[in-house]
Amino acid sequence: EHTGKFLEHFGSYVNNTDQSCKWHFLTWYSQVPPGLIVIKYILLTLGYLQELGNIVLDLDRIRERIFQSPGGNRTLFLVILEKCFPALSSMECVDILSQVLRVSSVSYLQPDVIRSLPKDLPQDTFRNLSAVFKDLYDKTTANAQRTLYDWMKQILQKSYITNGMLNIKRKTSLLNTMRLFISYDNATKQLDTVYDITPELAQAFLERINSSGFDLSNTSTIYRLGLLVCFYDDMEQMDAIVARVLLHQMMKCNQLRGFQADVYKLKAQLLDIAMQNQTLNDTLGSLSDAVVGLTSSQLDSLSPEAVHNAISTLNQVSGWAKSQIMVLSSKYLTSEKVLSFYNISQMGALVTGISTQSFYNMNPKELSQVIRGTLSQYASDLSPAQQQGILTKMLASRDLSSAVTDIQGAFFKEICLSDLWKETGFNSSIVKEKELRKSQALFLYELLSKKTTAPADLLSIGQLVKGVTCQQIERMSTDSFLNNFRFFEKNLQLLSPYQVNCLAWKFWKASNASIPPFLLSVLPAQYLESISGTLCVPFLISLGKTELDLIIVNLHKKNTVLQKVQECLNSSISDEYDVDILGNLICHLPPAIIRDGISLRAMAIALHQFRFCRQLSHEQKTEIKYKLTELYGIPENWTAQTTQDIGPFVALLSKEELTVLSLLLCIFVSFLQGDYNRSCLFSLCFDFCPDCTGITAPSSDEIIKLAEANAFWSVQELECLDTDTFTKNVEFLGTVMSFNRSQLIVLKEKAKQVWGALPGWKSYHIVSLGRIALALNESEIEALDLSSIDTVAALSQQTEWTLVQAKSILQGFLEDSGQTVHGLKSFDLAGLGANLCALNTTDIKTIKTTEFSAVIARVGLLPCSTPVLEEFKKVAESVFGIAAEWNSSIIHEIGTIAAGLNEREFKALDKDVMPYFQPAAIRHIPDEVFKVSAWLLKKCDILSLLLYYKQTAILIYASIWISSRGSQTVVCGPPVVHELHSGCPRIVPSKVRA
Repeated sequence: EHTGKFLEHFGSYVNNTDQSCKWHFLTWYSQVPPGLIVIKYILLTLGYLQELGNIVLDLDRIRERIFQSPGGNRTLFLVILEKCFPALSSMECVDILSQVLRVSSVSYLQPDVIRSLPKDLPQDTFRNLSAVFKDLYDKTTANAQRTLYDWMKQILQKSYITNGMLNIKRKTSLLNTMRLFISYDNATKQLDTVYDITPELAQAFLERINSSGFDLSNTSTIYRLGLLVCFYDDMEQMDAIVARVLLHQMMKCNQLRGFQADVYKLKAQLLDIAMQNQTLNDTLGSLSDAVVGLTSSQLDSLSPEAVHNAISTLNQVSGWAKSQIMVLSSKYLTSEKVLSFYNISQMGALVTGISTQSFYNMNPKELSQVIRGTLSQYASDLSPAQQQGILTKMLASRDLSSAVTDIQGAFFKEICLSDLWKETGFNSSIVKEKELRKSQALFLYELLSKKTTAPADLLSIGQLVKGVTCQQIERMSTDSFLNNFRFFEKNLQLLSPYQVNCLAWKFWKASNASIPPFLLSVLPAQYLESISGTLCVPFLISLGKTELDLIIVNLHKKNTVLQKVQECLNSSISDEYDVDILGNLICHLPPAIIRDGISLRAMAIALHQFRFCRQLSHEQKTEIKYKLTELYGIPENWTAQTTQDIGPFVALLSKEELTVLSLLLCIFVSFLQGDYNRSCLFSLCFDFCPDCTGITAPSSDEIIKLAEANAFWSVQELECLDTDTFTKNVEFLGTVMSFNRSQLIVLKEKAKQVWGALPGWKSYHIVSLGRIALALNESEIEALDLSSIDTVAALSQQTEWTLVQAKSILQGFLEDSGQTVHGLKSFDLAGLGANLCALNTTDIKTIKTTEFSAVIARVGLLPCSTPVLEEFKKVAESVFGIAAEWNSSIIHEIGTIAAGLNEREFKALDKDVMPYFQPAAIRHIPDEVFKVSAWLLKKCDILSLLLYYKQTAILIYASIWISSRGSQTVVCGPPVVHELHSGCPRIVPSKVRA
C-alpha cells in the first residue's frame, strides 16, 4: 500500500528529474512485486514515464502481466475510475477504461461502482462512455443494468442528450417527446436494441406512440417500431397486407430475452390473417419466419414450385424443426434434376434435410465445393449417416491427398484411421483448421514429428496436442520442453489427465522452481506441502484457470488439493479480489466455507460465479441459499432485478417463499437455467398468471413456456391435448427428457389418433416424435416404413431403446430397404448406430471390411454386449491386423471394441498402449479378463502405468490386491501408489468400475 502511494506521488514529477534519477527510479520500479504491477501500468498508461532516454519499457508485457492476474485488472479498473477523471481529460480516461473493461471481467461493474461514476461529463465523453457500456450491457447483472440506467437518466435529464445506448426500458419523463423521437431517423436502430423489454413496457410505448398521433396500422410506422412489433396487439380490422408487413418485421423477435411463447402466439394469429382468402402456395414467400409455425403436414401440402419460388425467404428462417426441414428440402429438390453446388447454396439451413443417398449421388467436384461452403456452417446439424455419405463419396472418387486437403473442419474428424494410413504425403499445413479425434492426433503427431525437428511447428496446431504421448514428452530436451510448454497450457482442455500428469513430472524434472502451480496439484500429495505463504496466490490463480475435474479424476486427490486451497485462503474469502483469484475453484468450495468463510461483500460477486458451476452438491446449494437471504433479505423484499440475478438458485427456495415470488418468476422463468424444474414453482406460475387457471389440457403457449418442465403434466392432462395443439407441438414435446414411460405412451397414442394407422406414417412423422418414439412396441415398429436410412438415423439418436426394440428397427430397415447385412454401406452402419448391437454374431461376420473400417470409431462408441464386441474385434483385426500388434492410436480408435479382447490378447499387448483404452472400453471388459491387468503390472514400470486415467489405475491396483489377498501383500512403488494404498482393501472391481 505504501509503495503504491509512493509510486502515485513520485510518478507525477519523475519526468522533471534528471536522467540519472530516472535510471535509479526505473531500476527500483522494475523490482516492484507482481501485486503492484498494476501501478506500473497506470503510470505508463497515463504518461508519467514517457521520457526515459534509451530505456525501453515493454508496455505490452506489463499489460499482459496485469491481465493475467485476476486481482490486477480489477485494481486497474477501480484506480482509473477514482484517479483518472480528476487527473486527465475525460476522453483519455474513457479510452483507458474502455480498454480495461473489454479485456477483463464485466463483473467489476457493480451497482456501487456505477453510482460513483461522474455525473458531469461533457456530451462527447458521455456518448463514448455509454457506447462502451452498451457493448458490455448483456454481460452485466440485472441490478447493475438498473443502476446504469439510473446513472444515465440523471445525466440525460440534465443535458437531454439523445444517445444510442439508452436502453428504453422504463416509462420516464424523457419520453414525453415521443412524436419527435419516432420521427427521428435513428429511432428504428435504437428500438431494435431493446431486447430485454417486457410486454408491459412495450405496451406502454405502443400506447404512447399511438396517442402522439401515429397510426400503428400504417406500414411506415410499423417499420419504425423496432422490437416493439413483437408485442403488437391492435388486431381489429387488420388486413392481410399489414399482417404480412408485421410478420416480416417480426423476424428480429428472436433477439428478445424471453417471451418467445407470446411472440409465437402473435405470429400464429398474424399468419391466419395473412392467409385469408389465399392459398398457402400463393402466400408462402410473404409469410416471413412465421412459416416455422406451419405444421409438417401443411408444408407437405405445398407444391414444389411454391417452395422453389419462396426459397430466398425460407433460407433465411431459423428455428426449423427437423421434420419441417426434411419436407421443405424434398419439395425444393423435386424440381431440380441434378443436385449441384448452386442449388444447395440457395438452401441455407434446409441443406440438412437433403437425404444421405442424394449427397452420395452428387458429383464429387460439386460436393467438394459444398463442404467448403454451405455445409461447413451446418456440419454439426447433419446426422452421422449424412456425414458418412458425404465423406464416403469424397474419398472414393478422387485421390486421397486432394480429398484430405479439401475436407474441412469437423468433416475431417470423420476420416477413419485406416484411410489416413494410406496417405504418406501429410504435412503440418494440411492439418491446420481441422478438427481431430484423439486417435487421428496420435497417428498424425507421430507421423509429422518424423518430418520436422521443431516441435513448435506441430504443437502450435492446437488439435495435435491431443496426440502427444508421454514418451514423446519425456524425449523432449529441457529447453525444447520449457519453450513449448505454452502450447500445452493454451490447449489444456484438449489434454487427457494422463497427458497432464506426464507434463507435471516432466516440468518437475526440468525446472521444479518454475513449475506452473496447477501442475503441482496432479503430482503426489507431498509435493503440495511446499505451497505456503507467498506461493499460495500464484497456486490459486493458476489452478483457478483450469477445470479441476478435467485434470484430477481421483476423488481422494481432489480433496487433498482442495484442502490446500482452504489453507491458502485461511478458510475465508473476504472480498471480490479473493473471488477473482479463486476463478473456477469457487465451484469446489466445501459447504462450511460457503457458510462461514465468504463475506457478504464477496458473496455479491461470488453469486455470479456460482451460476456457472455445473455440479454443485445439494449441501453447497443449501449454504448458497442461506447466503442469499443474508445478502438480499427475505424473498418478499426481492426486486425483479434481484430475482433475475439469482437465476437458477430460486429453485432452492421453499414453496412458501416461492409463493411470494410467483409473479416475478412467471415473468423471468424463461431466463432461468439449471435445476429449477420443480412442479411447485411452475404450478405457482399457472395459479397466478392470466388465463391459465382451471385449464386441464396443456395449450401451445404453456408447452413452449414450460420447456423441460412439461414433464409435470399428468397423464390425464396429456390425454386431453387437442389435435391442433398436439400437431403444432409434437416435435417440441419429443425433446422433453424427463417424460416417464406412461407419459410417452399417452403421447404415442395421441400420434396414432391424429396421424392414423402406422403404415401410413411418413418419414417426417416418425422423425418428429423424438423421445415419444421410445414408446413404440415391437409390432408397432414393424408396421413403420423404415426404408430410409435418414429415418432410422433419427430413431438412432435416442439412446434408451431396449434390445427387442433395436432388433425391430434393424430388421425393419433391412426388410423395407431390401438389403442384407453384407450389402450395408458405411453410411448405413453409421445411421443404424446403437441398433448394430442387435446384430447376431453370424451377421457381423458378413459385414464388408471396407465399410466397417470407415465407421469403426463410431462403432467403438456403442455399449454392446460382450459377444457382439468380441465379434466386432475380429472384424477390426481384418482392418488393423492382429490385436497383439495394435498401437495406441488403434486402441483409442476402436473404443469399446477393445473390450472384446480375450486374456491371451491382453497379455500380448504392449504396455505402452494401456493408457489409451477409453474409459467406456474399460467398463465393458469382462471380470475374468479384467484380472489380466495384474499381468501387465508385472511387465511394466508401475509409475508409467499408474500415470494414466486414475480410475483405471485404481482398478489395476485393486486387481493385484484381489489376486494376492490370501497373503495380504501389497505392491509398493513410487509416491503415487501410496495415495491409493489406504483404500485398496475396500475396493472390488465391479463396484469401482460401475
